[in-house]
Amino acid sequence: MNTELLYNHFLQSTGVSTDTRKIGQGNIFFALKGPNFNANSFAAKALEIGAALVVVDEEEVIPENDDRYFLVADVLAALQHLANYHRRQLQIPIIGLTGSNGKTTSKELLHAVLKQKFKTSATVGNLNNHIGVPLTLLAIAHDTEIAIVEMGANKPGDIHELCEIAKPTHGFITNIGRAHLEGMGGVEGVLKTKTELFQHLRENDGKVFINSQDPILSNMAKRFENPILYPSKGDYCEVEFVEANPFVKFKVDGKEQIYLSSMIGAYNFGNIATAITVGKFFGVPMDQAVQAIVDYKPSNMRSQLLEKRSNMIILDAYNANPSSMEVAIKTFGEMTGRKHKMVILGDMYELGDSTEAEHQKLGELVSGYDFDKICFTGKHTQAALSTAPMKALYFPDPFSFRNWLQDSKLENYLILIKGSRGMKLEGLVEFI
Repeated sequence: MNTELLYNHFLQSTGVSTDTRKIGQGNIFFALKGPNFNANSFAAKALEIGAALVVVDEEEVIPENDDRYFLVADVLAALQHLANYHRRQLQIPIIGLTGSNGKTTSKELLHAVLKQKFKTSATVGNLNNHIGVPLTLLAIAHDTEIAIVEMGANKPGDIHELCEIAKPTHGFITNIGRAHLEGMGGVEGVLKTKTELFQHLRENDGKVFINSQDPILSNMAKRFENPILYPSKGDYCEVEFVEANPFVKFKVDGKEQIYLSSMIGAYNFGNIATAITVGKFFGVPMDQAVQAIVDYKPSNMRSQLLEKRSNMIILDAYNANPSSMEVAIKTFGEMTGRKHKMVILGDMYELGDSTEAEHQKLGELVSGYDFDKICFTGKHTQAALSTAPMKALYFPDPFSFRNWLQDSKLENYLILIKGSRGMKLEGLVEFI
């Protein structure tokens, strides 16, 4: 495959697409294959819709004498090579980030801070895998001054592969937790996979940012020369936690002024401190960095605050794993502000052999707090009933839960809703 030739086409295009439903006029369409689809068969349709070029790996779909088709051996590899070629033309800092929890929130907060000073590009939504990272890189305009690339992993080696494509110059890990255990082979696999980012930076003289309050991450600091440590006093950047009830309050630089964010839960303090620290490293004035944090409003079902009549709902239904469930429940248990409290917990996915045990732990976790109502929904959360208080309720799926919610007519409740993305628990909000 001639990547340079394909890159010339890219420079004349309006961008790239892998979805015929989202093709823009003048896009290059990459006909990817998957277990249940083969987009080579949609190449002609992509051209009809407005694509300027289609990249395919099946010669038989190419009509005779049609130069709008670009034949390669493997479309995914072509997309990744093109993204890496584009990245090598960009002489800018690329900040890579990964972690078990908080990746997207950290990315959004950091983007808010860095754009106070720089023309900044960042991963859109959750495009953080072997397809999403190339798309993120190819969306970086040539006048961009700094970029943030989120990296996700389902199995060992994934972060290494993404680093080889994105070539980050700076990076941080939000945390190491119990996520994607099925593909990772346990927590040790998670640790090894996530630290592939730090390994890449160490081998390429990159700069790492390490949360010194995280025991697992701080233990890695000794592997590096001059890592940027935060947020404690005496380290590179002082950011002090005040409280989270429900919103995180914090101080900076040892001053007495307290800042109020719109981020819910103590677990979000680390994300805030990271964004401020990285911003400081790149020269964003502290007052602008702090104001960017204060002005940021979470959305997309990530600790999103909603009000329904007299009830306040914390909608955290974008994703869930044992680590994020634990911190969310503990933080919620310490919150005040409503007469009653209720937790609605859904299934956690991709836990493999640990599925039953991890869901049983949910029952133990909620037992430590005097919640007025405890509700589990989903196939796996049934295991939580064996360790949960007797008053806990179980619904096989969110649909069967709706009638009970409507009939309950909840008033003056603080409600936590959390589960994996596939549970679609956000659909319950309208019935509260």
